[in-house]
Amino acid sequence: MPSSDDFVFNRRGILKGSAAMLAGAMLSGTAEASSAPFIQNVNANSGPSKLKITDLRYAVVEKPGPSPCVIIRMDTNQGVYGLGEVRDVAGPNYAMVLKSRLLGENPLNISYLFQKIQQFGGGARQAGGVCAVEMALWDIAGKVYNVPVYQMLGGKWRDKVRVYADTTESMDPKEYGQRAKERAQGMGLTWIKMDLGINVLEGIPNAVTQPAGLSRWERNSLPHPFVATEVTDKGIDRLCEYVAAVRDAIGMEIPLSMDHLGHIGVNSVIRLGKAYEKFNLAWMEDVIPWYYTDMLKHITDSMPTPTITGEDIYNIEDFEKLCANHAVSKIHPDLATSGGIKQTHLIGDMAFKYGVPMAMHFAGTPVSCMANVHCAAATQNFLALENHSLDVPWWQDLVEGIEKSIINKGFITVPEGPGLGVTLNEDVVRKHLRAGTGYFEPTTQWDSVQSWDDALFS
Repeated sequence: MPSSDDFVFNRRGILKGSAAMLAGAMLSGTAEASSAPFIQNVNANSGPSKLKITDLRYAVVEKPGPSPCVIIRMDTNQGVYGLGEVRDVAGPNYAMVLKSRLLGENPLNISYLFQKIQQFGGGARQAGGVCAVEMALWDIAGKVYNVPVYQMLGGKWRDKVRVYADTTESMDPKEYGQRAKERAQGMGLTWIKMDLGINVLEGIPNAVTQPAGLSRWERNSLPHPFVATEVTDKGIDRLCEYVAAVRDAIGMEIPLSMDHLGHIGVNSVIRLGKAYEKFNLAWMEDVIPWYYTDMLKHITDSMPTPTITGEDIYNIEDFEKLCANHAVSKIHPDLATSGGIKQTHLIGDMAFKYGVPMAMHFAGTPVSCMANVHCAAATQNFLALENHSLDVPWWQDLVEGIEKSIINKGFITVPEGPGLGVTLNEDVVRKHLRAGTGYFEPTTQWDSVQSWDDALFS
């Protein structure tokens, strides 16, 4: 039996010989992939240490869901480019104001660049530019190092990502149920979401208690506690008819979520949550604004139906406040608001620590969708990813790089190509550009700094 000294000697000899062979191969230019995988796996057209951002352009796509949707393209001095997407229903300015802070920078310094531009983001659509840039940086990094984004986040927990989707409302409960059934049986979805709010009670006497003469802003935009709107027993019974019709159509096995309740008071939310108990909902979404932590906790603690919020939250600290206080049952960040791919992954890891599951809100093109898919694949406590474009026949044709349909029987297969794993189908994108806009035209008007509020990084 060889001694431990023999093992040490032999191991050192092997290592020494391997190093000599590798050095010789590198000098002679004949290193094999098996000898130098760290060289072989790097994009041969790029020199990572000398990579620089040279341009940032955009194209505005109309109606792939909520519109417009702004796709950005970040170019470099080595021909490698990255794609990102500003959150739906936001403008390109959110991203383009960042261009002057990015030109000349190495796009592989993702954390540094995120810190540099983070101050220009905010809640909801205000974060769209920062997040779009962050997506594009990860796309470039994956292409340079020839790995999918999920791998750079630590690897994947799953090969397929579950999709859930809204069901188009109907004033007829039975028709509403049939539409949900088509989602489940026709499209193969294994998670359904229904929009159901007090709008379906309009015209029904004694269903809602509400001050007369409220303006549209007061009814739809004023935070819930200040609208003085409550649902009566009659109204609750009618709303339950809709949920019952959907459950009758899809059965009890499929998770069913609910959104867009309307701006109703805390007491009405709790009463509805109790009435919906028999339908075993996966969650009631955004029942009041997310920043009312104490009231959210009161609601969550007072009813059996789970709660969820998060699509308009930007900072991880705000998510942690909700999770640490168990103010909601689940969270659902929108990656195009919650800081992009890495920050959303960190939000998921943080929530896991508190025992809180994470779904993901998404509406937009396949570019942002793939950013979500990579994040979801790498996040342990992920549940399901929303999609608002199931009824748009050309949605999946906006990109190339995936052999079959992006969504197949309610799941998206995680791409294995480098970066986000998709490229744009130029012909289809051009066909669906917003009227009066071009395809990644020059944006030199954004080359110079237009405000001096980033002294820390100047």
